[in-house]
Amino acid sequence: MQPSASSPAARPPLMPGFPLIGNVANMRRDSLRVFLAGYHQHGDVVQYRWLGNLSWVNFYHPNDIDYILRHNQRNYPKGFFNTIINPLVGNGLLTSEGDFWRRQRRLAQPAFHRPRLAALATTMTRTIEAVAERWEQRVDAAQPFNVAEDMMPLTLRVVVQALFSAELTTTADTMGQALTVALEYLNTRSFQILPLPMNLPTPANRRFQHALAELHTVAQSIIAERRRSGTDHGDLLSMLMLARDEETGEGMSDAQLRDEVMTVMLAGHETTAVALSWLWFLLAEHPAVEHDLHDELDGVLGGRTPELADLARLPFTKMVIEEALRLYPPVWATGRQAVEDDEVGGYAIPKGMLVQMSQFVTHRHREFWERPNSFYPEHFTPERTADRPHFAYFPFGGGPRQCIGNNFALMEAQLALAILAQRFRVRLVPGQQIVPQPVITLRPRNGI
Repeated sequence: MQPSASSPAARPPLMPGFPLIGNVANMRRDSLRVFLAGYHQHGDVVQYRWLGNLSWVNFYHPNDIDYILRHNQRNYPKGFFNTIINPLVGNGLLTSEGDFWRRQRRLAQPAFHRPRLAALATTMTRTIEAVAERWEQRVDAAQPFNVAEDMMPLTLRVVVQALFSAELTTTADTMGQALTVALEYLNTRSFQILPLPMNLPTPANRRFQHALAELHTVAQSIIAERRRSGTDHGDLLSMLMLARDEETGEGMSDAQLRDEVMTVMLAGHETTAVALSWLWFLLAEHPAVEHDLHDELDGVLGGRTPELADLARLPFTKMVIEEALRLYPPVWATGRQAVEDDEVGGYAIPKGMLVQMSQFVTHRHREFWERPNSFYPEHFTPERTADRPHFAYFPFGGGPRQCIGNNFALMEAQLALAILAQRFRVRLVPGQQIVPQPVITLRPRNGI
């Protein structure tokens, strides 16, 4: 149930915090715990304090999230929240706003239409099979390995090959390390009360700039190679490079193309790699679910490599992935900023107020999930999903700004799970503490 408001201008309940610095210290230590505590103490609407009188409001009920992300989305651009990720991806699809964003989205959308995705399945399976061969070598050597580190180059190669028709070899691991440095830096910076200018030569700033330069080098090399070849591959990169402004007839600059390539590389591989990492952890911890998964894979595939047409015949495989995305959503929170005064869930939201929605919390909402804290793929049977509110589950966001690559990511995850789970049962090395690390994405701290 949503909390009742005493009047249309009621203020959201305030989460207790420290004088002057509010909830910042606790958020820096464990954002997930703070958000869950706010939900359990106050319900679906909670106000958190930042510094002095600065604050933001979290909404956890699907109806309120629907209103913010879909019904009144024009009043809630990303605003301040773009400043967190903008230094990494520039003005790409993830951060651009208004007419420019709508133009870029329209240009990119055909690359993710279903017929185009069908043509990418072979590229995906070939890359995943290469990972299976490396895992065979590890089995022979009986060597433990970090599955989270393995998923990063896998999904990066898939994105680069499928959407840019390019190949990555030794740069995949280097890019993964650079991305880790960049994400952790931006996350730490977002919680600093008075962050230092990024152009000061502090050790942290230098590490970030070096990591950013490495990522830019890869993106720019992909663009330069395409310009040299002049080949139209019919992929996302070609669509962006061939686009022309309706008024000026000009194409995108290399800087804008770089921002879009950076955005797709980040959003297209980081989130899927994180999801697959948590998936292997959950299967290792829940042998009964793993057993049912293997029964389906054996019955449908019988050991062969899956094709795109097989995915519709693997409903439990998809349910396992959806449940992993519920418990450990790679994008664990989504933020917006009000342009004008508004009222949400009976509470007044003044102009300029930051509002936040947490997939991690709403995916555990007691009103909508039978076993909110358990790994229970049956949450996604057709009977259980039929009457569930749309925004009770939103791992890819929602509304006009829903992730453009959601179907791409789900197809990749299904193929990866179907190929690798047929050949391997992954088991945890004893003694680990697997803890979520809510940076920009929800990574497992220290890997798995």
